[in-house]
Amino acid sequence: MSRLTDLIADLKAKDPKLGADLDKEFKVLSSRLPFGLNFERHSPEAVELPLRPIRKGDKVRILAPRGSVEKGDQRLWQVKAIQKKKKIAGLESIGGGSSDKQTASLDDLVVVAEFRDTIFPGLVSTGKEERANGKPFHTVINGENYHALKALTFSHRGMVDVIYIDPPYNSGAKDWKYNNNYVEKEDLYRHSKWLAMMERRLLVAKELLKPEESVLIVTIDEKEYLRLGLLLEQTFPEARIQMTSSQINPAAVARAGAFGRSDEYIYFVKFGTSSPKRIELNREWVSAKGRTHNVVVRWDLLRRSGKKGSSRKDSPGCFYPIYIDPTGPRVAKIGEALPPNVSEPEGIDGAVAVLPIRKDDSEGRWQWTPATLASRLKEGRVRISGSLDKGFTVSILKPGEYKKILDGEVDVVGYGVDGSVIVEGQGDSDSVRAIPSTQWRITSHDATQYGTRLLDSSFLPGRDFPYPKSLYAVEDALRFFVIDNPEAVVLDFFSGSGTTAHAVMRLNKQDGGSRQCISITNNEVAEEEQKELRKKGLRPGDPEWETQGICDYITKPRIRAAITGKTPEGEPIKGDYKFTDEFPMSVGLEENAEFFTLTYEAKDAVNYNLAYSRIAPLLWLRAGARGKRIDKLPENGWAVSDTHGLLTEVDKATDFIHSVREVQGLRIAYIVTDDDRRFQAIARRLPESVEPVRLYESYLTNFSFANGE
Repeated sequence: MSRLTDLIADLKAKDPKLGADLDKEFKVLSSRLPFGLNFERHSPEAVELPLRPIRKGDKVRILAPRGSVEKGDQRLWQVKAIQKKKKIAGLESIGGGSSDKQTASLDDLVVVAEFRDTIFPGLVSTGKEERANGKPFHTVINGENYHALKALTFSHRGMVDVIYIDPPYNSGAKDWKYNNNYVEKEDLYRHSKWLAMMERRLLVAKELLKPEESVLIVTIDEKEYLRLGLLLEQTFPEARIQMTSSQINPAAVARAGAFGRSDEYIYFVKFGTSSPKRIELNREWVSAKGRTHNVVVRWDLLRRSGKKGSSRKDSPGCFYPIYIDPTGPRVAKIGEALPPNVSEPEGIDGAVAVLPIRKDDSEGRWQWTPATLASRLKEGRVRISGSLDKGFTVSILKPGEYKKILDGEVDVVGYGVDGSVIVEGQGDSDSVRAIPSTQWRITSHDATQYGTRLLDSSFLPGRDFPYPKSLYAVEDALRFFVIDNPEAVVLDFFSGSGTTAHAVMRLNKQDGGSRQCISITNNEVAEEEQKELRKKGLRPGDPEWETQGICDYITKPRIRAAITGKTPEGEPIKGDYKFTDEFPMSVGLEENAEFFTLTYEAKDAVNYNLAYSRIAPLLWLRAGARGKRIDKLPENGWAVSDTHGLLTEVDKATDFIHSVREVQGLRIAYIVTDDDRRFQAIARRLPESVEPVRLYESYLTNFSFANGE
């Protein structure tokens, strides 16, 4: 390797940038795992930003002529000069030498952001829906999800309870883009491109999740589930990972030369103490046999099962008679352990002696000693069933099951004639309180009925969206982890149609919670629609084009419709919500939502404090996305809102602190100063319940993200 290292060093001297890039790739190759998932990182990833104004120094592509359906020039150019009056830019090829220059109309250029570039993200509000006083706002961000995630590392680092994502399945059917090109089935690097795309985003997501208790939920199908599983294991070695199989189409999708597909997979990546909660489930969730039984608490046989340690000789003290009064039936007496070589107990009038005899008539053993059984009998943990004709069976509540009663998970409503506890929901109840198995075959998870048709026939009539998730499937997946957290923060950075946000709002309706969802999606237009729009001379960035994008055409209208109970056309939504709670969809949901577009601020605007309004939403998000925002720099040097305050002139600290103390529920005080000592002095004077956060005087420095790729 020394010779290769020397050659890279020589190249760095001649071409520092190329040398650095080769050095980076060399280090990646030399550090690859001998076992595990190895793949090309395809650095750098790039994304086109059609809504971003052209600025000097930008990286750009030259678009195909209007009316063309061709891809256009894929080379990258740097803007060296702009003639505003003529609306043209002087360009120089990146990597093509200084001689490769040309001019182009500003209208024919699109800004490109590579993942090695430093960005200054901001947010611009594009509307809101407000229907619930005091509740936090669900937020929808229209933008490239990697950049949006980087922005959220300021507002939500270590604050997210659940991330639920439904990423592209990489089917080869042009379901996602890499570097603005659809990834096709024939692409030799299809899988590594997908993995590189996912890894970058998962690494940022890791920064957002609460390390002490949180969960990442990822849905996938058979095309990438193996690679995804390995990627999750490598990215999150500290997590506990489990995969379930969920039936999403009972009819199955026919595939030539293959079995019909009816299910998909869900990975649950659990951090810290996170685990699925025992919740109320209908009978569909419950298997007739196995670990998930169709009762609220599970009664096990007192006779020990299995081959090892289950015979009399393994525990002679646990071979004793239990005398059953058949008129109950109930326990009349617990006998002592029989002496060696004695197999017949003494008889008792009016009682039947029951021994731990196995099905093959061999002598087994009870799980408990006579003393333990007597103690547990008093607690109601012993149940007798059967008859004189069929024989009697002794069942017990083991410690784990009895703990459900002690912890209040299930309520005791009475006692049987044998003294055993009767709990609420026992017997013929329509629901059980349980954690299900990993096989989910639930009617409400039908993606056709409760995903596609729900959107098309109810919320967004006439608007197509490919393969939306069942609303109730997402709701159920989340419920296992947020049922006991009414303030949970849920993030979906592949939000698509907005099902996750809709599910979170439904959960709030069911228990009065104030959970909030952050949804990130782009405004990509489907391929078929793109062709028609391009034929009309339209391009990304044109208003007529953007109105057909996912965010503006599907996501935002769906969330508005869920809240208002009305379609985008203003008509009452037809149909009823089902399953967990049933009521007309036209009633709507008492929730708040605000919609934002991700922006890319200019460095000069940052340096001269001209972009505060663009980062104001990030300050508001960090403070909990409640109440009013401080959208403008305060003229008097400070301002206080419902959840946060902003001090821009440290000399006004006394007045600011006084106002902060008067606002109940204020969470964060933003203090603008480059002087660490003054920041610390002001921070010490704040109430203990208020978090001090320092912003630099060139405040957007806090929101500068260098991706280092």
